[in-house]
Amino acid sequence: MRLDRLNELRSELAEAEFLKCCGSTRWAQSMAGGRPFHSLAELLTKGDSVWWSLSEEDWLEAFRAHPKIGEKKASATQSTQAQNWSADEQSGTAGAAVATMKELADGNLEYERRFGFIYIVCAKGKSSDEMLAILKGRLENEPQTELRNAAEEQRKITHLRLEKLLNQ
Repeated sequence: MRLDRLNELRSELAEAEFLKCCGSTRWAQSMAGGRPFHSLAELLTKGDSVWWSLSEEDWLEAFRAHPKIGEKKASATQSTQAQNWSADEQSGTAGAAVATMKELADGNLEYERRFGFIYIVCAKGKSSDEMLAILKGRLENEPQTELRNAAEEQRKITHLRLEKLLNQ
């Protein structure tokens, strides 16, 4: 989708496109209402500005739109395109050792118990071992620090997906 086409969509259709990039309804609504965008840089800057202005609950909504690392389905409904993007982003887990995948699954559970939300990392280009090492390190964080870390990872994922949206 070209940027000019995104700018021309009816608001509800633009929101649906933005929701593929970030699962926060409020973020998608703000982005749809912030059109027109004249460049990718402007789109990314606006996306960041809106993201950091959101509440913790908005962030948690976005996190729920992701499958856990090593899994295929998110707890919240995802579009087929968002599911495909998640699978591509997590391709580093394909062919991972069974023991590594078990550690990731166990770590996901421990993380969720400790922080109250799923472990989210911008997985693109990372191996399963790298994702596991990051997970183990982040388990040492204080809850508020970790919420900000997770929000930053969501921001990175959103950038990747906005670029994918415009290049599909």
